[in-house]
Amino acid sequence: MLLDFLYLALFVALLPWIAWRRISGGRPVAHPWVRFFGQGPALGAKGPRQRIWLHGVSVGEIQLLTSLSRAIKARAEADGLPLDMAVSSSTTTGLELAGRRFGTAAVFPCPLDFSWAVRRVFDRVSPDLLILGELELWPHLLDEAHRRRVPVMVANGRLSERSARGYGRIRPLVRRMLGRVTLVSARSGADAERFRILGAKDTIVAGSMKFDGVRGDRGDAEIERLADLAGIHADDIVFLAGSTQAPEEQYAIDAFRTLRTSHPRLRLVIVPRHAERAAEVAALLDAAGLVWQARSRLETEGASATARVLLVDTTGELGLWWGTARIAFVGGSLDGRRGGQNMLEPAAYGAAVCFGPQTWNFADEVAILVAADAARVVADAAEMIEFVRNCLDDPAEARALGLRAQATVRAHGGATAATADRAIDLLRHRSKAREGCRSGGGAG
Repeated sequence: MLLDFLYLALFVALLPWIAWRRISGGRPVAHPWVRFFGQGPALGAKGPRQRIWLHGVSVGEIQLLTSLSRAIKARAEADGLPLDMAVSSSTTTGLELAGRRFGTAAVFPCPLDFSWAVRRVFDRVSPDLLILGELELWPHLLDEAHRRRVPVMVANGRLSERSARGYGRIRPLVRRMLGRVTLVSARSGADAERFRILGAKDTIVAGSMKFDGVRGDRGDAEIERLADLAGIHADDIVFLAGSTQAPEEQYAIDAFRTLRTSHPRLRLVIVPRHAERAAEVAALLDAAGLVWQARSRLETEGASATARVLLVDTTGELGLWWGTARIAFVGGSLDGRRGGQNMLEPAAYGAAVCFGPQTWNFADEVAILVAADAARVVADAAEMIEFVRNCLDDPAEARALGLRAQATVRAHGGATAATADRAIDLLRHRSKAREGCRSGGGAG
């Protein structure tokens, strides 16, 4: 009850900010009132089927859970286990992607952690297993799962040193929350140890699911469609700066302007981390005097004969656009605020990949790539320009770098299948426990 009052005070204090986000044209807070009241999905009765509730905060987690859900379904079908999925997210972009991947009927905004909202969603979803992507701990959510004897699994568990220090300041609360988690499937031994120190009861090291949840086939029909739509030809050399934030777009623009004269087949594709920043990036392109085109206008305008720069101002396509790139810069990695984005996506396609030094969210993945001489770290704009220049001047070495990256990604797969196996085990254990309660006359 006390926690609800604290949440309510915070929610009321944030209402002006929530309203401002909506009216200012920025990225709005996802369905605040739906989440406040706990208006969950109308999924209907399960019948003999079991149901998994998958939750991912935003796009990255939803992508991982998409791959995991496929692996779970394949294992369940092989074992004759009927089940369905319900998927929640906390952001507008996560909900949009989840709707495309899972179908809108099964997708809903995750409730805010008010006791009544969580309780109502549990009533409507009626899950047999709750899977949290990477890490999303909320007291009422975990308490309600515990009360209903619903096992909770953290998939691809990630806990950086920085996050562990922050959680350590509220150790009693974190220990209680992790005590409600049935299993943490961690991406690395270091992550698993940090979870154990903070109070996780059962932790395994499955490896990083991000090595599995990436594409890698440049011949994919959707990639070819996008390349054709943008007028990208086979002899074009695409330098793609993806998941960027300021000032990374400016650095990529500077690299393109510096090198385009000596390398006329060079093309620049910029994909900001948040599509609502497209106007800001467009202003940078205009200030640089570049002819550019917006992705959102390609279907209506067709590919420009003169534009050598494409600004991707839409959401959910970056995983495909990476497949057009020969040279890649992965953003969120230069200014120290975000901790990097997924560099395994361009690596899986065999692009020559670089990123900044601030990649603590992907520390293990970066260590693996760097140890295999499969990626480069650039510290600033000058080093980014030098990396792109070297790739253009020595295409054989750039291709070798990309092939090492692709081979490294493939060699470290398998975590998704291992995680799916453990999810099925948890479902079967819950089913047996409920059968035992019914046969013994106890409550399920």
